[in-house]
Amino acid sequence: MGLTIDQIIFILIMVVSVVLFITEYLRVDVVAMLIILALALTGLLDVKEAFAGFSSEPAIIVAAVFVLSAGLSQTGVTDVIGGWVTKLSGKSEFRAIVVIMLAVAVMSAFTHHLMVTAMMLPIVMKICKDEEGLHASRLLIPMATAASLGTTLTLIGAPALLLANNILRRAGEPSLGLFEISKVGGPLVLAGIVFCALMKWILPKKSGDDDSLKNFKLTDITTELIVPAKSVWIGKTLKELQEATAKHFTLQGWVRRDTFQGNKDFEAILEEGDIFIIKTNADELISFDGKQGLVLKALQKFGDNKDAQTTLAGEERRLLKAVISPRSEFANRTIAQINFYKMFGIVAVGVWRKSGWISSGIADVILQPGDMLVLWGPEEKLNSLTLHRGFLMFLPFYGTSKKRSKSKISALIMLASIAAAATGLLPAYLAFVAGAMGMILTNCVDAEQAYASIELKIYVMIAGVIPLGMAMERTGVDKILAQQILNITGGWEPITMLLVFFWVAALLTQILSDAATTVLLAPIAVAFAKGASISPTAAVICVTMGAVASFLTPIGHHGNLLILSPGGYRFGDFLKIGLPLTVILSAITCFLALRTWI
Repeated sequence: MGLTIDQIIFILIMVVSVVLFITEYLRVDVVAMLIILALALTGLLDVKEAFAGFSSEPAIIVAAVFVLSAGLSQTGVTDVIGGWVTKLSGKSEFRAIVVIMLAVAVMSAFTHHLMVTAMMLPIVMKICKDEEGLHASRLLIPMATAASLGTTLTLIGAPALLLANNILRRAGEPSLGLFEISKVGGPLVLAGIVFCALMKWILPKKSGDDDSLKNFKLTDITTELIVPAKSVWIGKTLKELQEATAKHFTLQGWVRRDTFQGNKDFEAILEEGDIFIIKTNADELISFDGKQGLVLKALQKFGDNKDAQTTLAGEERRLLKAVISPRSEFANRTIAQINFYKMFGIVAVGVWRKSGWISSGIADVILQPGDMLVLWGPEEKLNSLTLHRGFLMFLPFYGTSKKRSKSKISALIMLASIAAAATGLLPAYLAFVAGAMGMILTNCVDAEQAYASIELKIYVMIAGVIPLGMAMERTGVDKILAQQILNITGGWEPITMLLVFFWVAALLTQILSDAATTVLLAPIAVAFAKGASISPTAAVICVTMGAVASFLTPIGHHGNLLILSPGGYRFGDFLKIGLPLTVILSAITCFLALRTWI
């Protein structure tokens, strides 16, 4: 039987789309928009159907989950989880792998796996640096693997799963519940953890190196905090303060009434006006807002409104990093002697020194060539300062303000969204959109941050590939391809046929995204399953899991690219552990899918 004109046109559109996805000649979101235009202009779908992907449940849920993830990050919930992971990992390599993989998998089930990988990367690198005998190359591949496997625990874990559910519903099959996918995903996660923990010897022993931690990254900014009036710390001991704030900053010393106290008298009772000399990082520096009972001394002294000014983050003033040049007029002078505020109208709120120890107050630091100052002031004054010859270079200040006082609120909103979707109280898309709005209305994340957190490339790609799947079904191409597969596999056992689908998806996802792979193969799997008397849901699950849970190369998942350099990996390192793991996962997936969805 020959192909119709519509089928020929669709196949041409599909082939060109796949080639563009593979070659990356154009961005994936641009390709997605071209797919929409091609389907509408050729009449394979009407205009409303072609653009329906933008209002589809998968696209809406993905956008909402990005906002929810941003809320957890902005309020420090993810940092708290990272702290727990660090504490529980211990010094044992086996224990560290299990703890890290379990924590990462759970987080990836509800937030974007790439964000989780990016968040955990510096945490794992620090664990390896602090604990002798732990190597980054033994922990980072297991971590990235868990991030991808964790997406199989819930329907919202990966865009591919949302698309698969959308395809099943269009085929007349029951919709998947939020945690229904975990019947297969849970065993996959456990199998991945056990395999990586037992087979860690396959991976090389390298400490790895993360270049992002170098080159003037402000990980040790020296600054000053002061105990304001009515602070919760007044009357408490220095030991209590150190224990409560250890994960936010390191105490270098403290000053009372112009007398340096060191930091040894742990039972000293704190008083109003006590000044603490601390070391912290960029995120913590910009996050001090007075709600912890401590304020930055610079804010209290130089803020426009001493009662209202509580944080360095704001619309009126900016932060800038400035490096002292070798022959600078500022070298060998203290910050107090220079008096930046009087001279330039800006304030030095912190100092970074590549080597050496700063234990004096900021005003008494004798500047050296190569020291970096964190400067705070009006944008126009900072711009004028960039012309001054006393500085070697100026760099933008990268720091994210954390609203830690709202951490409990953001966690409750996320849990409520999950509960509403899981129990069926609200449709999943409505539950997560409500949660996203809850994050914004409670100021866990502001509207601008919410928009910025949405990965538009992923959103547009989903909106574009959904009509591609619809057109495949509309033109009957899915049935033609399914019949060809059925002719070839006639007489094969059902589990063998599902393994074929899993591995086709596993190989295709190395060059396409998991979402694109699912949209191309899932409609074929549905048509094939109906002809072979197999559950369409089981067939689609095998395709989707093949797209999501295959670890053959570092390019198969974007998270692998993040860890490639820090872990000191070669291409073959991923194949050595990824190939046997994918073989195991494919067998588990197909076996459980056949028995779960009959």
